[in-house]
Amino acid sequence: MLLGKLAEEIGAKSLTGGKNTEIGGISADSKHVMRGDLFVCFGGEENDGHEFAAEAVAAGAVALAAERKLPIDVPQMIVEDGRKAMGLLAAAFYGHPEKKLKIVGITGTNGKTTTAHMLAAIFKEAGVACGNIGTLGIFYANKEISPELTTPDPIFLYKVFADMAECGVEWVVMEVSAHALYYGKVDGIVFDYCIFTNLTEDHLDFFKTMQAYGAAKRKLFEKGRCKCAILNFDDEEGRALAAVAPKSVSYALENPSDVFAVDIAEGFGGCRYIINLFDELYEIRLHMTGRHNVYNSMAAAECAKLAGIPVPVIADGLASLEKVSGRLERAGSFRGADIFVDFAHTPDGLEKSLRALRPHCKGRLICLFGCGGNRDALKRPLMGEASARFADFTVLTSDNPRYEDPFDIILQIEEGVKKYTDDYIIVVDRESAIEYAVDKLEKGDVLLVAGKGGENYQEIMGVKHIYSDFSAIRGILKFKSAEKGGKNA
Repeated sequence: MLLGKLAEEIGAKSLTGGKNTEIGGISADSKHVMRGDLFVCFGGEENDGHEFAAEAVAAGAVALAAERKLPIDVPQMIVEDGRKAMGLLAAAFYGHPEKKLKIVGITGTNGKTTTAHMLAAIFKEAGVACGNIGTLGIFYANKEISPELTTPDPIFLYKVFADMAECGVEWVVMEVSAHALYYGKVDGIVFDYCIFTNLTEDHLDFFKTMQAYGAAKRKLFEKGRCKCAILNFDDEEGRALAAVAPKSVSYALENPSDVFAVDIAEGFGGCRYIINLFDELYEIRLHMTGRHNVYNSMAAAECAKLAGIPVPVIADGLASLEKVSGRLERAGSFRGADIFVDFAHTPDGLEKSLRALRPHCKGRLICLFGCGGNRDALKRPLMGEASARFADFTVLTSDNPRYEDPFDIILQIEEGVKKYTDDYIIVVDRESAIEYAVDKLEKGDVLLVAGKGGENYQEIMGVKHIYSDFSAIRGILKFKSAEKGGKNA
């Protein structure tokens, strides 16, 4: 695509020379520039892309999109905001694939991943070609791309959109994080439906206040970006969003809404309920337990119904989803006790998971978790409080300490635990902590290993070491089974 055409399409402030320069790709990382690329410069939290422009040109970039003129002898497109221009340039370069797809955006502190996978399962049941983009990766047309970010950066996102359109994908279900909204990663996309799950404390290391965090998520529902909003009316922010979105519908259990559920029955193997979906009643069966999954499934069902899928097909689609990796997923049993792995990494998420397991626990409910380093430190004691209040025993351990001392993180969590109980222990090494917790299990107990879910790494001092809670649990159970000559279910 010609540089001049790109500049014209995004409304660049100016273009110095080279309007007929052929652009073969777009990059914002000087380490991954290919010959023929347009290199996009913008300021970041730690680095300024303008400082790497010369390196990018040396690597093969034939032009720059920058916020100021640089002393480099290549054609330069001057833009107001490089970060915003990146998305607009990517959309134009790939031929606006977002306009060839119907797109659902899902935002909220908790529940995005599960809701997305539920909705994708419904589309699959209906025979609709669907793509899924989120925390667990990107899935479409028998392709699977490993996860990097909940919402990919725009250049890669539009490349994926283009391939999805080429592969015949009709609907895309994507998780949209608050960070992605803050940085304008999805600017220019008009979503057919936007789902709001909830707003609870998280990411305050970046946003500083809940007001700022909520404001970032609110961007998804603004006029011109969201055709129809699907809002959780049991959440205060969800109700407030009704005044922001140009058109909205609602779901809830405790407040009047367009979609709601009655006769909810929960068990270890899942739950069932009767959904009232715009006055159409139907029984819903899920393989996942917990009241929070009733909310997630109502949101997915409401969106699917609006998209024209019949209610019986919606029910079959929800019933077809066996699990969502690392979302309150059973990982094994020992001595007649059950072990679950969950991604819960916020106070609200941890409380909901513990509440979901409590009715099915005949013995003690044991909770093992940690908090990530270089992230929201304010939530650490709050998560400690949640575990102390809703579990019978807590094991505090490490979870992606990054550049912090894991023991320092644990001490901050401990402050919340100590307010309510002395029934806890600190075991810094995560695998050792799991082994300790498994050793404590007796018949009827339930162990929740929380925080990492389906992650396959432990990040320490900038290095991602191979690690999985599932693998750790299975290894420990296998060893103990062989040690005793027994067999675990």
